[in-house]
Amino acid sequence: MDASGIIAVRTGFVRMSRRLRKAPKRPRPPWALSLGLLALAAALGFGAALHRRSLESEFAESVRRTAAVPADVKRLRQELADSEADAKTLGAQLDSQLRYLESVKSEDFFIVLDTAKKRFRFQYGDRVVREAAAEPGPAKTIEAGKRRWTFPALSGAYSIREKLQGADWAPPAWVYAMNRTPAPAPLPLIENGLGRYVIVLSGDAVIHSPPPENSPLKGAKPGSFLVPEKDLAAIWKRVGPRTRVYVF
Repeated sequence: MDASGIIAVRTGFVRMSRRLRKAPKRPRPPWALSLGLLALAAALGFGAALHRRSLESEFAESVRRTAAVPADVKRLRQELADSEADAKTLGAQLDSQLRYLESVKSEDFFIVLDTAKKRFRFQYGDRVVREAAAEPGPAKTIEAGKRRWTFPALSGAYSIREKLQGADWAPPAWVYAMNRTPAPAPLPLIENGLGRYVIVLSGDAVIHSPPPENSPLKGAKPGSFLVPEKDLAAIWKRVGPRTRVYVF
């Protein structure tokens, strides 16, 4: 060609050898192994889907149960959990929130006394509203001369016969006999002698708060139950003659 200022470059192709053009083929896995892996993947996916449905169902049931509890009862449980609140303040708060419960039968509330675990529970249906440690009075037989007093262990179902708040109490002769001290004559009348709060279940069985220091009764009355004063104060307005008490 004539010189035109354009540089022409001649290229060529390098021929590949047969060894480079024909690479060795890799062995394929058996068809049975492939089908097994696919089946395993499908089973895992199906199991994961079932597990997710189960979790969603449990969550929905939990939400349903929580929603089924009246909002005022939830607030009741929260307020009663504050053990530092005094009875007067606590009662005022609960009265303002639970006025609708005036129309609810008192049987919906009940008391459970667990002797084995030494626990006191105040419940609304199957919901525990208030719980505390409690001391069961032991079964005991007290003798003084020819006199004999027997207090069986408290158990069974009761209805509240009477509520006593700030009541004076003349300790019977058995209290002094239990302490192995002579009974004074006449028997003194002690303010809150059995405790500030007393729930009478039967002639001899009571639920009471701790007696004062000047009372000859120390600890739980035999055949009865001792519950902290703050816990009895918190439920005091919520219990009445139709409130059931279960002791086991």
